[in-house]
Amino acid sequence: QVQVVESGGGLVQPGGSLGLSCAASGRIFDIRDMGWYRQAPGKQRELVAWISNTGRTNYADFAKGRFTIARDNAKSTVYLHMYSLKPEDTAVYYCFQDIVGISGTGEYYWGQGTQVTVSS
Repeated sequence: QVQVVESGGGLVQPGGSLGLSCAASGRIFDIRDMGWYRQAPGKQRELVAWISNTGRTNYADFAKGRFTIARDNAKSTVYLHMYSLKPEDTAVYYCFQDIVGISGTGEYYWGQGTQVTVSS
């Protein structure tokens, strides 16, 4: 059994910073890609950033220069550091991890979602 749990999020003023984390636990053999999506009210879920198991990163245009994704393989955790936040960054943020279990098969696991609200 594998679980992925997010933490962080909350209310921040425009221009502020916030950090999210997402930790996996359970019977894990390996973790491949990790990343974050977000979904704003009335909008489709969109990719924010992802990071491969070799450290290669990819960001959505809106995230470039403001967001940083990182991972700690020893802790099975992926982080998203967000800076210069704008009201349009308000959304529920979901992490994902591509986890290979002890059976050798891979599967995407999702966090429960955490609310980020940027408002004065």
